[in-house]
Amino acid sequence: MKHFKLIFVLAAVIGLSACQSKVEYGDATEVETVNENFGSTDLQAIAAKMVDSMLTFPPVIVMTQNDRPIIFVDKIKNKTSEHIDTESVTDTISNKLLRSGKFRFIDMTKVDSVRKQLDYQNNAGMVDPSTAIKFGRQVGAQYMLYGNLSSIVKQDGSTKDVYYKMTMRLMDLETGLIEWSDEKEIRKVKSKSFLGL
Repeated sequence: MKHFKLIFVLAAVIGLSACQSKVEYGDATEVETVNENFGSTDLQAIAAKMVDSMLTFPPVIVMTQNDRPIIFVDKIKNKTSEHIDTESVTDTISNKLLRSGKFRFIDMTKVDSVRKQLDYQNNAGMVDPSTAIKFGRQVGAQYMLYGNLSSIVKQDGSTKDVYYKMTMRLMDLETGLIEWSDEKEIRKVKSKSFLGL
């Protein structure tokens, strides 16, 4: 009976120690390959490729030589079969372009909030009219940056192949002309071992 209690206590201790988890900080730029789904490494690769491509494209170099054009970035459309936070991809690309010092941005996601604030300042009767921001004074965007993220998934037995393609374009809003376009491709292959792991 004593041996059974000892074995039970040892089993409980081993079981508890095996169930403990540990959380540590990792390098945000380190290659992440937890699975074949779209991840942080893919986001960083796509953002870097698109920004580098746009900033080194000769017409864009000329366009930004003596001016900082005003852009609005439309949310990237997710055309894949998985949930991908394309707003995060959009934000990363916007931040990199803004930090280049070559462009200025209008945040179209905040238009309703700005409209409410301006309405409050001008119509609520609670703001000194000499300090209220007037309607119709904002600057319009000259260009729109937009894109799509698509994927093709194929599986054959124990091998799964996932192909991602990001396409982006810069449109001149006055003429409708596309001033820049590029795409970045990523392929990920997952193979299962004979043990199914």
